[in-house]
Amino acid sequence: MTENLILKEDNIASIIYMIRGEKVMLDADLAALYGVETRTLKQAVKRNIERFPLDFMFELTKDEVDNLRSQIVISSWGGRRYLPHAFTEQGVAMLSGILNSERAIAVNIAIMRTFVQIRKLALSNLALTQRVEKLESLIQEHLEDYGEDMRDIYEALSQLTQEPENIEPRRIIGFKNNNT
Repeated sequence: MTENLILKEDNIASIIYMIRGEKVMLDADLAALYGVETRTLKQAVKRNIERFPLDFMFELTKDEVDNLRSQIVISSWGGRRYLPHAFTEQGVAMLSGILNSERAIAVNIAIMRTFVQIRKLALSNLALTQRVEKLESLIQEHLEDYGEDMRDIYEALSQLTQEPENIEPRRIIGFKNNNT
């Protein structure tokens, strides 16, 4: 039952982070999904390091780790000796070639589907934002012609395109592997 819960897109999406302008997954989270220890995952990567250029995988800096800790509201990484590695979508896909098990295949399929859903959502939001901005500019051009009603519509559209303020971080739901 836990395996099915872990592989749902919402659960996977909650462990995809934006670091250095890239959507990435951390080594410990991937190891938990694959059902292996983090050190085992890192050893497999190290044995196949030529498959992981910097645009597929990179090591986080201490500042990035500290920033990530504050974003996801956790107190520690369980006393890790080494900085975590972050895997881009391409790096996660490359993992499927070095972790050869049925579970690895299922996990990779679920992760790839999640990345696709995130990309679709981002594109639909971009298209919607562009349409609202076009509508705003049309309203702005004719604001004086139509008076107060048009001004109210313009204000409402402006509020829709602004970033929300004071949003509380989402509570993380799901499995936490204490072995890493």
